[in-house]
Amino acid sequence: MKIFALLSLLAFNINVSAQSPIRPGDRIAIVGNTFADQLRIHGYLESLLLQHSKENPVSIRNLGWGGDMLTARDRPTNFPSEASTLTDHKTDVIIACFGFGESFAGEAGLTDFKNDLKDFITSHSGKTYNGTSKVRLILVSPIAYEDLARTTPNLEKRNSELKAYSQAVGEVAQEAKLPFVNLYDPSRYLMDEEGPKLTTNGVHLTPYGYWAISQHFAAQLLATQDYEKWQLTIDAKAGTGTATGVELSQIKSTDGSLHFRVKEQSAPSLAPPIDADLPPQLTARRDTLVVRDLKPGTHTLSIDGTKITSATHSAWSKGIPIDSSPTHQAAETYRELINDKNRQFVYSWKALNQVHIVGERRSSPSGKALPAEVIAFNKLAKQRDEDLRKGIQLKTRDWKLTPTSK
Repeated sequence: MKIFALLSLLAFNINVSAQSPIRPGDRIAIVGNTFADQLRIHGYLESLLLQHSKENPVSIRNLGWGGDMLTARDRPTNFPSEASTLTDHKTDVIIACFGFGESFAGEAGLTDFKNDLKDFITSHSGKTYNGTSKVRLILVSPIAYEDLARTTPNLEKRNSELKAYSQAVGEVAQEAKLPFVNLYDPSRYLMDEEGPKLTTNGVHLTPYGYWAISQHFAAQLLATQDYEKWQLTIDAKAGTGTATGVELSQIKSTDGSLHFRVKEQSAPSLAPPIDADLPPQLTARRDTLVVRDLKPGTHTLSIDGTKITSATHSAWSKGIPIDSSPTHQAAETYRELINDKNRQFVYSWKALNQVHIVGERRSSPSGKALPAEVIAFNKLAKQRDEDLRKGIQLKTRDWKLTPTSK
């Protein structure tokens, strides 16, 4: 029932808008609180958005700032204005993540929060940061508060507040006819499931938490409940099979081994950054190989001669996640390139030590070198964007299942 309810919830949120809130080629800016800020150091959401706009990739700049709220967005002296940064990026769409910090005001603060959110929308209304068309806004709810026993006091109260503020974001979005991404309900469902914890302290997501939440985040941004994940199903005895995300051919048994050729048609799913059993709805998002009618025993999968994983014939018949193939490794390298692009941008935008700008070191050699360094880092970020446009190279590979024991 819980999984069905979650899928129904996602279907409702996705169908609110007639089309995907994110379009191919969009130049995106993410603004908001710590949740938004930390998206840039994990890269899972950006990887999903890039690989599903590969013909005309999006370009993302993360302007999130830890602790930001709608009316409390303090910046150091001489910090570049948000408008100038949005204009420099030629921003088409802004993804705004607010509501967590504001939720501490409780029910009494809801009216002010909604008014502040409307003011935020008005502040961007009609602006043409890309020079041609009006910027589009997407509003995102906060996530839920995870139960970590004694380290997470006032659990019910905080989740009641976070739910109310999430609903407020949705109401403002509906009134303004803007897309709304509901992360509160999916995160609450995941937190209640058996599986790894999503946060370190009930609030801040772990790398696994960002991997998990990004699945739901991207699904709503792309207006789709599912991606074309790699799903291979083979009948070893009949020599037949079906697949999505890849194309199967030349299925045959030779010398006791099962051989088949796989032509990769879509980017693979990123592996979860944790070795643990996952909730069913997240397991279902992993690339999977199902092989039925194998002879009893353990069988080892190799791809282009490289060992990938081993499992019993019974386990293969139920499906084994495949996320360490050569192409999956390339996808992980691609995510690391995304994270590096984000680092270069942050170095160009968020100076880490203000003393070199307006403090006693502004006349030092490092202070004098800072303006040129900022320009250089910005150029590096833009170059990384160009590198990311190349995407992941998809190939045709030979897969083989070999019996290794009886």
